[in-house]
Amino acid sequence: MRCPKCNYEDSRVIETRAVEDGSVIRRRRECPKCGRRFTTYERMERNKVLLVVKKDGRREAFDRQKVLKGMIRACEKLPVSLETLENAVSSIEEELYSLGVGEVSSASIGEMVANRLKDIHHVAYVRFASVYREFTDLKNFIDEISKLLEKKEGGKDQR
Repeated sequence: MRCPKCNYEDSRVIETRAVEDGSVIRRRRECPKCGRRFTTYERMERNKVLLVVKKDGRREAFDRQKVLKGMIRACEKLPVSLETLENAVSSIEEELYSLGVGEVSSASIGEMVANRLKDIHHVAYVRFASVYREFTDLKNFIDEISKLLEKKEGGKDQR
């Protein structure tokens, strides 16, 4: 594995462990030339392509990095670990592929992300929902927060 700092073509594996229910291998590596440590992930390559149907009808290949990027943006400056978000994205990806369909709407993916974020952190959920559901005024925010508070008062949620 090439070093991201000095581009040296070899690295030493320091630690290896399975993550995300064993479907991914995480490796900590060290460059013997510059000493930089970095992490790599190995995932099983899928033969089947999953297409995402956008609102305007365009189709593009599913990209887990785009989902992760959106979740990271929603969790900015919140106490949510990258590992938690990676696990959520893997869960969404597994669920999508298990549907056994070749195409899925971006709206379906957005709902899956929103539901995962609701379980992870309420502020992240409201941030994501405000963009995804295109909140147009303060009333939309108040309605969504009221729903969260009703659930919390019901004793189900403590976030």
